[in-house]
Amino acid sequence: MVPPFNVQAIVAAVTSGQTSAVAVAREALARINEYAAVQPAVWITRLAEDAVLAAAAQVDARLAAGEVLPLAGVPFAIKDNIDLAGVPTTAACPDFAYVPNTSAQVVARLIAAGAIAMGKTNLDQFATGLNGTRSPYGAPACVFNRAYVSGGSSSGSAVAVAAGLVAFSLGTDTAGSGRVPAAFNGLVGFKPTKGRWSTSGLVPACRTLDCITVLTHSTTDARAVDAAVAGFDAADPYSRSGEDRPLVATRIGVPMPGQRLFLGDAAAERLYEQALIRLAADGADLIEIDMEPLREAAMLLYGGPWVAERTAAALPLLDERPEAIDPTVRAIMEDGRKVSGVDVFRGQYRLAELQRLAEAMWRDIDLLALPTAPTIYRIAEMRAAPVALNSNLGLYTNFVNLLDMAALAVPAGWRDNGTGFGITLIGPAWSDLALLDAGQAYVTAAALPPPPPLHIEDSMDTVKLAVVGAHLEGMPLHRQLTSRNARLIATTTTAPSYRLYAMANSTPPKPALIHSAEGSAIAVEVYELDVAAFGSFVVEVSAPLAIGSVTLADGTVVKGFVAEPRAIDGATDITDLGGWRAYIDTLSRPGG
Repeated sequence: MVPPFNVQAIVAAVTSGQTSAVAVAREALARINEYAAVQPAVWITRLAEDAVLAAAAQVDARLAAGEVLPLAGVPFAIKDNIDLAGVPTTAACPDFAYVPNTSAQVVARLIAAGAIAMGKTNLDQFATGLNGTRSPYGAPACVFNRAYVSGGSSSGSAVAVAAGLVAFSLGTDTAGSGRVPAAFNGLVGFKPTKGRWSTSGLVPACRTLDCITVLTHSTTDARAVDAAVAGFDAADPYSRSGEDRPLVATRIGVPMPGQRLFLGDAAAERLYEQALIRLAADGADLIEIDMEPLREAAMLLYGGPWVAERTAAALPLLDERPEAIDPTVRAIMEDGRKVSGVDVFRGQYRLAELQRLAEAMWRDIDLLALPTAPTIYRIAEMRAAPVALNSNLGLYTNFVNLLDMAALAVPAGWRDNGTGFGITLIGPAWSDLALLDAGQAYVTAAALPPPPPLHIEDSMDTVKLAVVGAHLEGMPLHRQLTSRNARLIATTTTAPSYRLYAMANSTPPKPALIHSAEGSAIAVEVYELDVAAFGSFVVEVSAPLAIGSVTLADGTVVKGFVAEPRAIDGATDITDLGGWRAYIDTLSRPGG
């Protein structure tokens, strides 16, 4: 009998003799082979069946000889920027590939504990990305809705666990690469304190910030992996020793309301608010904090001198065969060439100042509870805007390693489209075990539902539409949206680069939104429509109005009402009112 595919169940069954490591390995091989027809991009290298079964047989023999193996028979996956002896390491770049003679220290410790490696998983090339689409080996997709990104860069590692192919997987996390895919796929993503786990045998992304991480189904499983691999490694110059920092998670920091950004994702906003309600109901005191120092630190990763570390990681290939590197990744690495020594020291000085602010923050709170990612995107959307949308995914993750914090991503619910939403508990360095305790308490209290049935979308089949006037809720033309089952997903404003006019002789009254360098933010409602419904809606839009692209306050670009220049002939400039509702209100006043 094969037990459920989680660490504790497998170890209990194998060590008690209810099953064998070989039987578990056979089941894992069967699952991997079957799922390859569904998502072939999960793996870069799958280990041969005879090698896997031989490793499992050795585990059974060691148990029979009386060894205590805390991970006996547990199948696991390895992100392909982490070395496994005798197996190519590609970092998702074929021209970079090499075959290591020894395994990464973390991998060696897992195998010594009885875990069984099943292969090397796909990733955003050179671990540069949070979305999972930047690989020549294909783009792993969210397990529960394959139109959406899996998250990255630990994309294949997340899918392998969420699909039930292995019990846990190794990822890496420099800017959120282990936490974001955990959230999208309903997993736990544990990012230890820098240096707690050895990075020997890891292809660097940013050498001073990199962490090897684990993706699991539970905090209990994450704790078991941490127990097997944590510890000082003299071969790793960035390895550290530290005492576990206890904390009682009663004071939880959350962003001030104006800093809770979800980029138009109403479902994510709702799920985050529900998570905060659960934390408060469990006895936590929610304390609002200013996120700006954390976000400034985050900007240093890609907008500051640390981008040069990514250049250093692949410099010989970048110099000799730049065409071998994914274009988006290559552009990021090329930016690192522009960083000067002066830039590096100035960045370090500012980071030291921000670290002091972060240290002061821990006097007022025990940990942070943030959204893991503000939203999720379809693969088609990500490929259309790979830099801007990827940056959005790191809104709540990029600062953590720069400010020397530990983090634990835990599930916090499901969107109606089947994709996962998560929160991340963040604490100071060496609070790892306390975070695992807090995460377990949250998951237990939340009692979240199981993953939803698989949603399958073969294309980008909905469109986001910003309306500014007569189509607003309660206005005369709103029926054109409700009749098409349009779904309100955000009430927000445009970027501060528009002017609004009340058109002359328009029935019913309608505004004209005009892009202007001397503009303001204008109130809008954002709806989501099916593509077919959107098409039929556009047919009803009459000149001088049209449907174009509108930039929202958070930088997101959606479809929306725009106007031809003739629309403002005889029109009244109502920009200073901030929106159409305010203008309509003036008409109802005496003398209006």
